[in-house]
Amino acid sequence: MTAPTVPTVPTAPSPRSPRPGTAPAPAPGASRPGSPDLLRSVFRQHAAGVAVITAQDGGRPVGFTATSLNSVSADPPLLSFTIGTGASSWPAVRDSEYLGVHILGEHQRELAGLFARSGADRFGPPTGWTAGPHGVPVLDGVLAWLVCRVVARVPAGEHRVIIAEAVVGDPAGEGRPLLYHQGRFNALRD
Repeated sequence: MTAPTVPTVPTAPSPRSPRPGTAPAPAPGASRPGSPDLLRSVFRQHAAGVAVITAQDGGRPVGFTATSLNSVSADPPLLSFTIGTGASSWPAVRDSEYLGVHILGEHQRELAGLFARSGADRFGPPTGWTAGPHGVPVLDGVLAWLVCRVVARVPAGEHRVIIAEAVVGDPAGEGRPLLYHQGRFNALRD
């Protein structure tokens, strides 16, 4: 006895799956070749949380705003972020064993802007901070913070991907997260 045959139903080709021997059909809208401008344009559509990374540089606090923060692993507790090798904070990040990671709240738009601005006095008044564990600057009033030990600095073009292990922190800040979208710091909407 033979198994019954199951009829197949023809399907329409996907616009992203060309027929063998033909050029791919363009995606809906105007597709563009890969470029720095394309990547920036696409990531302007991606809302990201806002963090400030801090370190010590010869006894002087340094820091910068980062929107590239990611959780990497729960066990061990690893995170990552990127920094350009031309950034003023890069030498401190390059040379530090420990770094601070601060999750900003929507009430901290000005602080995010201050730490994103080149040449700004980031730790002058009105920035509130204290020397935390391992001498890392810990910012006041953030939603959460971690002090992390750097475990890797991975080259990625003109940037470095920093991978760090959480050592100590506090997740108990109050408020809602600050987001970065379309080139601006934004409040989370319900």
